[in-house]
Amino acid sequence: MSNEESIPSNWRKTISENMLFGMGNPLLDISAVVDKDFLDKFGLKPNDQILAEDKHKALFEEIVKRNKVEYHAGGSTQNSVKIAQWMLQKPHKVATFFGCIGKDNFGEILKKKAEEAHVDAHYYEQNEEPTGTCAACITGDNRSLVANLAAANCYKKEKHLDLDSNWELVEKAKVYYIAGFFLTVSPESILKVAKHASENNKIFCMNLSAPFISQFFKEPLMKVMPYVDILFGNETEAATFAKELGFETDDIAVIAHRTQELPKENSKRQRLVVFTQGKDDTVATVEHKISVGDAESSH
Repeated sequence: MSNEESIPSNWRKTISENMLFGMGNPLLDISAVVDKDFLDKFGLKPNDQILAEDKHKALFEEIVKRNKVEYHAGGSTQNSVKIAQWMLQKPHKVATFFGCIGKDNFGEILKKKAEEAHVDAHYYEQNEEPTGTCAACITGDNRSLVANLAAANCYKKEKHLDLDSNWELVEKAKVYYIAGFFLTVSPESILKVAKHASENNKIFCMNLSAPFISQFFKEPLMKVMPYVDILFGNETEAATFAKELGFETDDIAVIAHRTQELPKENSKRQRLVVFTQGKDDTVATVEHKISVGDAESSH
């Protein structure tokens, strides 16, 4: 059965172009098989995720010269909307994506890859910084990720989101998804989209993304939280979020319940909280109950 056939026909009738809106840090994923000498040269661990430093600049130049280099449209939010589009199949361009890239070769490849994935990407293009990249250095079953945000950090609300032609695409959407990572770039853009969703009773989704977001970007995160209809995160992110908010509990189900009860602007939609735990059961709030795997409990 194809992805398209697995979607109920009554759902498919409601799916339309630009229905899903995502905004975040677009990165061109550059994937290649390397050897231990390559990792050692740039001080990389076989299985790790780091942000690029000055010493890694040459890495991006070298990795593209390798055999069998693969390019993919990447970045947390862009990956999410790309997978949603892949699952839906048709119509094309169900998913819209906004983010910032450079006017360069990598930017052109990223645009091509987004188009191939049938995502309606509208990038803010600028000359100050090159297109963001993420090098995936593969050795055996391991992969070491080195991300250089570059242009992704340069998104400007007033130069892109506020333009009438772009804002029309925001208004056209019914579901919004933004990863917490974008709080480090343009919290004012997130807030504008979140308020629009809330005022029009549309669905606004957010991801906690990483522990450092709750730790170091708590203020912008909590400004957006009243507008969040669906919150995603993993067990580590949930624990850090709870600690930062003073919940004083390690119980993931209790954290989900307390998060659900945080102040919310749109009372027509009760907040849904979904915390994954790797191979263990996913915890989710279902109305006033907590679902853990197949089981439910009242809190």
